[in-house]
Order: sequence, then structure tokens, then C-alpha cells
Amino acid sequence: MLLVIGSVLLVAALVLLPLAALALRRWRRQLGLARLEPAALAARNGQRVTLTGIAAPGPAGAVASGLAGVECVWHGHEVLRHYLPLQQEGAVQERTCDSIADYGSEDLFGLVAEGRPLDGERIFVDPRDAPRPRDAELCLKRVVGRPQPGVASPADDLLPRVRGRISGVFRGETIEFEYREWVVRPGARVRVTGELRARDGRIVLTAPSDGALTVEHGVVEGPRHASPRRREALLVTVAFAVTALSGVLLVLLGL
Repeated sequence: MLLVIGSVLLVAALVLLPLAALALRRWRRQLGLARLEPAALAARNGQRVTLTGIAAPGPAGAVASGLAGVECVWHGHEVLRHYLPLQQEGAVQERTCDSIADYGSEDLFGLVAEGRPLDGERIFVDPRDAPRPRDAELCLKRVVGRPQPGVASPADDLLPRVRGRISGVFRGETIEFEYREWVVRPGARVRVTGELRARDGRIVLTAPSDGALTVEHGVVEGPRHASPRRREALLVTVAFAVTALSGVLLVLLGL
């Protein structure tokens, strides 16, 4: 009788073996995604994903922001021209402003899992043509007035540092220029939504063909829950181990 029960358990263990292997493979794949392992993400080439990690330097290392010179992995700036519109007869003259320059860096920057070294194995983000990262850190805000005859005013040393094209219709009387610059520093937590692509031996998050790459800066991680894949893998693996060991033991006792 023990021999029969043991044999049945061994057959059941053989059935559970591929299920346990499949569950472990799924869990390992999910773990690789959570750890932002390039090898795991390479299997999702061409897929749209949302990944959360720590901003890290790109292939060329950290960069300096264009206006403030802050060390960062991404930077962007905008220049506003404040002016008085051409006065119309009987109208109240109120100041307004136009954006005459808007720039965002296009250098690749890295993304690593929390706790991993910033210069270790990482995937990359291509911010080219992407909107400004949501809630990016404002590192500089400066207003420079137009020089007045006979009045000392601070020199506008920022205008020569503006990258990209300065454009716009310069209407009315200029009052002042306002410079604003945003950065994403190394070590900042970010969430990126885009499409995974293999490029020059790297895994890169790029803008999907039907949309834009989005970067959220300073995201707060929610409470962690036990992974369903982990629970599934542990349950099936334990069931296989118990069934196999019980089967072998009963077969030996029944001989």
C-alpha cells in the first residue's frame, strides 16, 4: 500500500516539476524587471513599459546644467521676455510676457534600481523631444532688467549660455528677461514611461511611436505588497518538494 501511495506521489511530483520551473521563471523575470536588469528588459524589446528607479549618469557621465552649472543627468531652461504691449488709445497698459527660448537636454541618462550603484549596470533613457520632467527641481530663477541710461544694472551673463534657438515676435517695450532652469540630479527617484529599444548594445527607453516619453521626478514609492509571482513560485515549489520527498520516502518504506 505504501508503495502504491508513494508511486502516486512521485507521479504527482513529475507533474508539478514543470509547473514549479515555470513559476520560478516567471518570478525571476519579474524580479529582473524590478531590479532594472538590462538582460531581463531586453526580452521586452519594442514593448511599452513604466519603470521606477534612481536617476544615474549616462554613458558620458554626469553633465552640468547650461545656466547654473549644477551637476545633473538632465537639465532644461526657459527664457521669458516681459514687455509692455504697444499702447492703444484709451487702453490700460499692462505688462505681459512671451517665451522666447525653451530647451531640454538630449543626452542619455541612466536608470538603476534603488540600492544599486549609480555607475553599475543600468538601462538608459533618451529624453530627446520629451516634455520637461514632471516636478523637476527648479535650480535657478533670475530676472534681469533692461539696462537704463545712467542707471547701474547687473550684467546679463545668462543670455550667452542659453542653448537652442531664441525666437519669437519681439512686440512692445522690453522690461526684463526671466531665466528659469530645471534639473534632475543623480540619485533622484524618477518614473519613466516609454518604449524599450536595443540600441548600440544598450537598452534604452525612448518615446513610443504613438506618443511621448514621460518622466516624473521625485515620485514617492507606495507600500510594498507581496508579489503574486513570488507567492505562486513558493507555493508550487514547496508542493513539488513535499510531494517528491514524501513519495520517495513511502516507496522506500514499501519496498
